[in-house]
Amino acid sequence: MLRIQTDKIGDMAVVECEGRIEKEQAAKKMFDVATSQEGARIVVLDLSEVYDMAPVGIDALVDLQTWAFHHDIQLKLFNPSRSLRARLQRSKGNMDFDIAPLPEMMVLLSQADSRYALHPQGN
Repeated sequence: MLRIQTDKIGDMAVVECEGRIEKEQAAKKMFDVATSQEGARIVVLDLSEVYDMAPVGIDALVDLQTWAFHHDIQLKLFNPSRSLRARLQRSKGNMDFDIAPLPEMMVLLSQADSRYALHPQGN
């Protein structure tokens, strides 16, 4: 079962995935949640707690990468497992996924937080 939680900080959305992405329903859920982040210029998929991803999940990531490109949105993957990284490297079309290391994520979060603090919503 896949559980997803989202956090929005300024123009960055963090989509935290936990569990397995083995069936089309889970892959579609991940895709739908990621693409529904209105106003986000950066979408980060936190894959730290994804224990298994079937080919249908890899296909969803490829589709997300294509969607992000066409919508001028940065898609970043955070902390995929070693085996998932290897599968992504072999994915169809040799799609170049942006895998953000922890130091980059810390910078992105601090920048998004400081921009949000300067321009809080509703003011």
